[in-house]
Amino acid sequence: MHLKHTDYNLGIMSQNLHPKKRVVVGMSGGVDSSVTAWLLKQQGYEVVGLFMKNWEDDDDSEYCSTRQDWIDAVSVADVVGVDIEAVNFAAEYKDRVFADFLREYSAGRTPNPDVLCNAEIKFKAFLDHAMTLGADHIATGHYARVRSVPGDGGAHFQLLKALDHTKDQSYFLHRLNQAQLSRTLFPLGEITKVEVRRIAHELGLPNAAKKDSTGICFIGERPFREFLNRYLPTQPGPILTEQGKKIGTHHGLSFYTLGQRKGLGIGGVKGHQQADGTGPTWYVARKDLKTNTLYVVEGHEHPWLLSSQLHAGQISWVRGQSPAPGPYAAKTRYRQEDAACVLSQSSSEGFALDFTDQQWAVTPGQSAVLYDGEVCLGGGIII
Repeated sequence: MHLKHTDYNLGIMSQNLHPKKRVVVGMSGGVDSSVTAWLLKQQGYEVVGLFMKNWEDDDDSEYCSTRQDWIDAVSVADVVGVDIEAVNFAAEYKDRVFADFLREYSAGRTPNPDVLCNAEIKFKAFLDHAMTLGADHIATGHYARVRSVPGDGGAHFQLLKALDHTKDQSYFLHRLNQAQLSRTLFPLGEITKVEVRRIAHELGLPNAAKKDSTGICFIGERPFREFLNRYLPTQPGPILTEQGKKIGTHHGLSFYTLGQRKGLGIGGVKGHQQADGTGPTWYVARKDLKTNTLYVVEGHEHPWLLSSQLHAGQISWVRGQSPAPGPYAAKTRYRQEDAACVLSQSSSEGFALDFTDQQWAVTPGQSAVLYDGEVCLGGGIII
């Protein structure tokens, strides 16, 4: 099935065609990367699909089977009319991403593997491999945009939010640098997820209704504690209230994150029941690694869960240099609304943000990402 140009108003279909430019598209078997490949082919690029296999442990399990994803990717490539090949980055993923993931959890922090996965695999290992295939650009199904901005010293590249703010993924891409952005195309940044699904259905893509992938980058969605326990030892310890009263036993600090309220096993603590006999809602508020103690508090708005300032390290700025101190907006977790803040200090070691409104459950190990309007400036890891 062929879409009519009148049915597809993207504004780029009939202009800026690149008949001699080769683009290698990361095709995962999902609908986003599939439509990405089709859009680029319609724009006149020579499109080559590349399927990345990045996880081999328990790959035959119900949670992470690349076999079906590969079948879907090949089927889509056939419909779209592009060549596709598979490449194995499992060793790079385990060394550059998963090892860091485990180190962070062991240190009591809550990392975001998608951020590191993008910087080290999708836009480094994948980009390097694509260049050996003669690629002029790479492309992925991320919802974000890249803009070239002219300047006296030459053009620089900005990372922008997607037009569909409900799907914007610039938060996960904030560690990309100028060299990476200069080679990257994000076709889906200009359209909505609803439009992507519509295109896939009208094209008759075999994965048009396929559920979006979730969970750990390239590992998938699975019982998290059970999965993590295969790699990190359990170290049970006390669960204490802010008054120091023991109300339970945790399985190990690595298995909990700030703001967590499910899976604590302390729902009906004696002396804390409400009038109707139900227990309060407990939230993880602090982790003390020295004493192996997990602290919980009652209520979503407890002061221990609110922060007016944060510090971040392991910084990465899209332009390669720190923005000037002053007012900006920031996200401390994906899908969070932009929060007004002031960049009060910044150096090569890190930066500090002061928020207009207190932020909930600011979590060490997560990324604090800075924005100037639609422009993603970069960010760092919350300390």
